[in-house]
Amino acid sequence: MTGLGPVTWPPAPIRTDRLVLRESAARDRAAFVELFASPEVGAYTGGPRPREELERAVPEVPGRRPGCFVVDLDGAMIGMVTLDRRDAARPGHVRAHSDAGADAGAGEAELGYLFLPEAWGHGYAAEACAAVLDWCAGELPGEPVVLCTQTANDRALRLALKLGFTEAARFEEYGAEQWFGVRRSPAHRSEVD
Repeated sequence: MTGLGPVTWPPAPIRTDRLVLRESAARDRAAFVELFASPEVGAYTGGPRPREELERAVPEVPGRRPGCFVVDLDGAMIGMVTLDRRDAARPGHVRAHSDAGADAGAGEAELGYLFLPEAWGHGYAAEACAAVLDWCAGELPGEPVVLCTQTANDRALRLALKLGFTEAARFEEYGAEQWFGVRRSPAHRSEVD
């Protein structure tokens, strides 16, 4: 990941009504393997990876990097939310790369998330993503956040709209039509309006 800029990492755990968003730990390894091996999770992200490959490749403490939040429910990992810099070479941007802040050439902060199938349908993704977006707004005030998903992924599109993302573009990438949205922070909205 290209750095998010001047943020303290890891932050103190973020607590919501039902969840804790925290840095990953060794106890999360099995959940990371399950997440990336799941056919349901991989349906819109390039497909599942072979479990045997993941067992060899996933480090003892997976996901330990700035911008990766483990979503914990009652002491167990149920998913992850990430903030990364969008690769400048990829389609979909809302500002010039020279405006990217701390990392020249880096794109906007981009929200991503993956949850285990048994966690779907309970509002956990919305709760966790909203908490990360609030954290980001406090750490990087005025910075827009982007999100990209396949247009075929109805659940992800509904969540993007619920979180306040608005469509900025559609384009073809990875053999599928992509929906690209932006969520501007309140400080940035007032500058634009």
